[in-house]
Amino acid sequence: MKIFKNIEEAISQKKPFVVYKKPNSIYMNSFFQEDDTLYTSNSFDMEGFVFAPFDSKQSNVFMPLSKSNVIEEKIKYKEEVFVGEEFALSTDEIERMHHIELVKKGIESIKKNHFKKVVLSRKEKVLLTDFSVIEVFERLINKYPNAFVYVWFHPKVGLWIGATPETLLTTEENYFTTMSLAGTKAVENGMNEFSWGEKELEEQQLVTDYLTEKLKTITVDYTVNNLESFKIGDLLHLKTKVFGEYKGPIIDLIKLLHPTPAVCGFPKEIAKEFILENEPYQRTFYTGFLGELNLKQTDKKYSSLYVNLRCMEIDGNNGIIYVGGGITESSDPEKEWLETVAKSLAIKKSI
Repeated sequence: MKIFKNIEEAISQKKPFVVYKKPNSIYMNSFFQEDDTLYTSNSFDMEGFVFAPFDSKQSNVFMPLSKSNVIEEKIKYKEEVFVGEEFALSTDEIERMHHIELVKKGIESIKKNHFKKVVLSRKEKVLLTDFSVIEVFERLINKYPNAFVYVWFHPKVGLWIGATPETLLTTEENYFTTMSLAGTKAVENGMNEFSWGEKELEEQQLVTDYLTEKLKTITVDYTVNNLESFKIGDLLHLKTKVFGEYKGPIIDLIKLLHPTPAVCGFPKEIAKEFILENEPYQRTFYTGFLGELNLKQTDKKYSSLYVNLRCMEIDGNNGIIYVGGGITESSDPEKEWLETVAKSLAIKKSI
């Protein structure tokens, strides 16, 4: 395929690119930047592909449409099932204890009424042997057809790959769609019936309440769909779709939504401050967002942005996997650790 050949050439020539598949699409899309310039902007008025960090005080990276070769190809899905290396459920006891202590600290702050919810995360390093970014990308496409699957590279930033279940925002002219996504349950073999616990329902409702309250300030009208279970790979989530018409420029909508309580907490600014002060690493682009911005199709302007979850950063022979979970007063620290383990397997099974 032409796109895969271009990936190989771009990596060898150290030229920026992104290749991606939207949820339930049968097409791959791509931007291959013509130079290696690092284009940054926080105005969200450019046409192209944006890669934005968790911390909005940091700069967003753009691949401008005017500086890129854009290619679309139909996906050739493969029937064979890839069976990757069996990963143990993380034997790093030190990492486990650090995360559990972090979760406990978050719960204590919630009980002191500092905030109602906080999303706490960790990173896990895995050794990559015989790693092929194209092969992993293909596996993610096959395994997660209803996810936004991507591989993104800039020689001055790094190489990222992922399959995220969460839409931050899609727009067409002044009409928008977003979602609240929270709560996670691992799907076991043969599992046909399941129920959600109080913690997951509470966590999801906090996200939905935040969205609907904030959207009142910049929308003409909006509709909230019913709560539903959303399966992606071996994980289930709770999802509520919200759509309507908004006023003003898209930057107002982005600033309102990012970072959402699903990846940060509630109230947002206080939870974000806790994360920046207490997580033992910098998230950079994990729980940021990425996607098409201000493009045109049939003379209509549209954007498609996705939260950067279920992702891995490639650093030489190492893969750095980022995982986290929402913490409320009813959270169990040990279960929160196991949830991050389950989420890490989403990437590990495709390596």
